[in-house]
Amino acid sequence: MEGYRKALTVWYNHTKRDLPWRDGCEPYHIWVSEVILQQTRIQQGTDYYHNFLRLFPDVPSLANAPEVEVLKAWQGLGYYSRARNMHHAAKTIQNSFNGIFPADYHTIKKLKGIGDYTAAAIASIAFGLPYAVVDGNVYRVLSRLFGISTAIDSTAGRKEFYRLAQLLLDPDRPGDSNQAIMELGAIQCLPSRPLCPDCPLHTKCFAYENQCIDRFPVKSKKTKQKERYLNFIYLHDKNNLFLEKRNDKDIWRNLFQFPVIETTGPSSPEEVITSLAWKELFKNTSINIESVYPEKIHLLTHQRLHIRFYSVKLESNSVPGPGHWIAVEPMEISKYPVPKPVENFLMEMGH
Repeated sequence: MEGYRKALTVWYNHTKRDLPWRDGCEPYHIWVSEVILQQTRIQQGTDYYHNFLRLFPDVPSLANAPEVEVLKAWQGLGYYSRARNMHHAAKTIQNSFNGIFPADYHTIKKLKGIGDYTAAAIASIAFGLPYAVVDGNVYRVLSRLFGISTAIDSTAGRKEFYRLAQLLLDPDRPGDSNQAIMELGAIQCLPSRPLCPDCPLHTKCFAYENQCIDRFPVKSKKTKQKERYLNFIYLHDKNNLFLEKRNDKDIWRNLFQFPVIETTGPSSPEEVITSLAWKELFKNTSINIESVYPEKIHLLTHQRLHIRFYSVKLESNSVPGPGHWIAVEPMEISKYPVPKPVENFLMEMGH
């Protein structure tokens, strides 16, 4: 493995991108960057990284922040459980370790929301501990490099790739070694149209030598995308907008939204407005339906959301029905973390 390590190290030292979280080995910064960059592009993630550290520069500031402020800082990134887990983990570090990030891999891994990959990244980069990272980029590089046809989403595959990544890891420079192979996957060994001739390992690569790059990595499962139909009620009167907080164990948990009616399948506006759910929502409440907006599609990783907004005005002196609605002045709406589709609608409405 020494030849692979040397080639990767030389390439990384000359090619690595200048990214803000590489300026030092502060574990909190590395943790924030790793969590943000899960399911997020570098360009977008960098802006969120800077803003998050501006708001919460260290573990104590994150631990002591209200959840609503943490979720607001995360708004637009999606996968809000990441932010909630970070907040929970920060409180654990604050309460159990006096605000000092633990320097032990197994202790790091016990923190809420931190799995094998993130624990290995923090342990190796911040503390120089010899734990290999295995993410999507590493799976791709290793599967092509060694011609591994074991499915990456299988138990056997995860074990095989971790063993191989650990063998390839430079125990003397584990942080740089991990970042080098991830960097190779991010900018060279791309999912489609990889830049093989410029790859430092192309002469050693099974897939390149055998012209079968598109066969790797192998996956055994295809996740079926779920279709959901959400009808948001842009509920307002002359002074306020009315929101509710999502508390179910579902997408956008603990974010704020307009009252919503979810249907099991496609429904016309007429069917929604005359439904039992609509009648229950506005029981004993006088309303005026102002507008119905065209349906828009919002894509999540495993869900396809069909979203329609209904502009509904409460008539004068009318009292909102369910007690969980909260009245928010339009000028205050920006303080509340909301799902991306609601954020986009608010922007369209000039809020």
